Amino acid sequence: MPQAINPLKIIRIVAWVLVAVIASAFLYLQYAPNAPRGAVIGGPFTMTTMNGEKLDVGVAEKGKPYGVFFGFTQCPDVCPTTMFELSQTFKKMGTAVNNFRVYFVSVDPERDTPQLLKDYLSAFDPRIIGMSGTADEVAAVAKAHRAFYRKVPTPSSYTMDHTAQVYLFDKTGDLFGTLDMQENEDARVKKLTRLLGK
Repeated sequence: MPQAINPLKIIRIVAWVLVAVIASAFLYLQYAPNAPRGAVIGGPFTMTTMNGEKLDVGVAEKGKPYGVFFGFTQCPDVCPTTMFELSQTFKKMGTAVNNFRVYFVSVDPERDTPQLLKDYLSAFDPRIIGMSGTADEVAAVAKAHRAFYRKVPTPSSYTMDHTAQVYLFDKTGDLFGTLDMQENEDARVKKLTRLLGK
């Protein structure tokens, strides 16, 4: 008899395929030969940190490189995998990334309170800072970064589809590139080393 396919495995495969499609679309729009030049991706934004404080990222990171990731705490696979791999990369790089921060912007403002973000991110590197806000604030930050997200109903509740790269910005606030967790660790280390040395 044929072996039954594990539904969880199918969900994971579909999730990673979506990540790959979104990543490809993002990179095409950014680097396609006929793409309009001079379009700004990113920029300063103010949201509430996981510690309940308002933070202007443009002020906090002025003159320093930083990263931005869009995700949510109830993400079944992509978000925890990305945060784990990012934490491992930071660990490997040691003191070189002491002053580097990645802002985890929640795309699920209905559920992700600052405290929930703090509890969730406590399992990962402390240089990853949770950020929450109103639906309008999230929409504005995502639009500025050209990040995609949408609510997807499930039988019991809902989940979120979203862009899954870590956006990297240099010390002038310009987009340097992205980290994709399907890259190997050495590639991620080299990319961050170049960013930090720029």
